[in-house]
Amino acid sequence: MYEANSQRYEQMQYRPVGNSGLHLPAISLGLWHNFGSVDPLSNQKALLEYAFDHGITHFDLANNYGPVPGSAESNFGHVLHEELAAYRDEMIISTKAGYLMWPGPYGEWGSRKHLIASLDQSLKRLGLDYVDIFYHHRPDDNTPLVETAEALAQIVRSGKALYIGISNYKPEATVKMSALLHDLHVPFIIQQQRYNMFNREPETGLFQALADEHLGAITFSPLAQGLLSDRYLNGIPKDSRAARPSSPFLHEDKVEATLSTVKKLNALAQNRGQSLAAMALAWNLRQPVVASVLVGASRTSQLADNLEALKHRKHPITDRLENQ
Repeated sequence: MYEANSQRYEQMQYRPVGNSGLHLPAISLGLWHNFGSVDPLSNQKALLEYAFDHGITHFDLANNYGPVPGSAESNFGHVLHEELAAYRDEMIISTKAGYLMWPGPYGEWGSRKHLIASLDQSLKRLGLDYVDIFYHHRPDDNTPLVETAEALAQIVRSGKALYIGISNYKPEATVKMSALLHDLHVPFIIQQQRYNMFNREPETGLFQALADEHLGAITFSPLAQGLLSDRYLNGIPKDSRAARPSSPFLHEDKVEATLSTVKKLNALAQNRGQSLAAMALAWNLRQPVVASVLVGASRTSQLADNLEALKHRKHPITDRLENQ
């Protein structure tokens, strides 16, 4: 039976989420990849236990994570109940709804029907009565924002989620949703958004909007699908994401176009005495509004490398990186 490392909380920084009472670990584990039905359960168990042993208390899921869709929630639920159940109250477990999950008009987007039905399915797969954070995964221009807000309010009042978040919303829509949920007395606390050295869009308005609304941010894809690591410094490995012909997020042309910049960034990281991946995470964490950075991992050594970011979060070179 698993017994957690007694020193786990001494190894992590915990940051407030906006003006809420919730704190998240500076580094959270996302289960988008490597936790599906096609992935060895033994490796999933090793990753989850290693993360928790090192103070990573937040595990981020969505209804469609897999493959197959839903299997990441099922696998996480299995490991949770077999190994980690005694520590449930020490964990923040989040999930989302909004992307395509089942056929027909109710299987995606932001209607009351989809959001409530999807969360009910997620809770069954997870084997839980509630999640700590429930997100609307993407905005829906065809559903009135007030309907989505009222569905999220109903979810909280029913006890199925403690806090509410949104993901991939633009600044203006974020402010509108914040006003609606405030009027409904919903604990809306966080926005999840892509952010890395190659994608700095949140700096053009979103981060300021979150600060003005007293909300926190959690960033995903901080390593730009592996570009901001040593994965592609010496070419494209055959087993890498960029080598897959069907990969929608990373391909050979993108790797080649950024390689010169990546090599320069890697040299800066070496001058800091850390890996490029660790420096990229520290770069995310320099933003005051960012409560946590989501990382993925296929092996525990990657998590170990990512955790090194906490040792070098503040450094003069970071100021130079902001202008790269």
